[in-house]
Amino acid sequence: MLIDSHAHIDDQKFNEDREAVLENARAAGVELIINPGADEASSFRAVAMSEKYPMVYATVGIHPHDAKDYDAHKHDALLREWAKKEKVVAIGEIGLDYHYDYSPRDVQQEVFIRQLIIAKAVALPIVIHNRESMEDMIRILKEYFAPEYGGIMHSYSGSVEMAKVFLEMGFHLSISGPLTFSNARKLPEVVAMMPLERLLIETDSPYLTPTPHRGKRNEPAYVGLVAAEIARIRGMAVEEVAEITTCNAKRVFGISEKTK
Repeated sequence: MLIDSHAHIDDQKFNEDREAVLENARAAGVELIINPGADEASSFRAVAMSEKYPMVYATVGIHPHDAKDYDAHKHDALLREWAKKEKVVAIGEIGLDYHYDYSPRDVQQEVFIRQLIIAKAVALPIVIHNRESMEDMIRILKEYFAPEYGGIMHSYSGSVEMAKVFLEMGFHLSISGPLTFSNARKLPEVVAMMPLERLLIETDSPYLTPTPHRGKRNEPAYVGLVAAEIARIRGMAVEEVAEITTCNAKRVFGISEKTK
């Protein structure tokens, strides 16, 4: 069985066939899907999806793109309230994005720190979005990250050197479709060197569709293609990669405890 550790199945691109997409995932051996929130509306939707579908769990958070819309009084309270939900398993997708700068960088940092503090207070892991912000990311995480509750670098795409920094801090690295691209260079090296107990797999659906479906809408059923490429790189059976990444996801998200 497989776990897609990051798939936006609440996205409007699935509105016409969401039930079929979930059935496709089950047929492909996907046991569970973690649906991340990225703003207030999508966090509400992620929670609703987790309550409607047994195979779906949720994370809640405000993405750096939307940091400018963060209302401290309102969203601090919402995050704490959502965190009480049985199937909310992390605070995320949170972090920094200096590529697009849709929100001012100082605002991104402030909102990121607020959510890190909340994650520690509610004893949940964090799901991190990190793009072109390494220096500030490391500085903030060194001060505010609580490794005892865990963290995931979502759709990791950085270098081996960056990976080592995050691994030393206690993070899991979640690998997505770009690993399968013909022009992938750094990711295969990261996958080859990293400890298997810190490895997760994801689709980031509906984005980052793996080969051979590149150019089409991504969906959780394709997470097995990422597992297959990892297996090829590591010289392992796909079934072994599936078992390891499933155990890792359940452990870091605390799913077994929440489902007892």
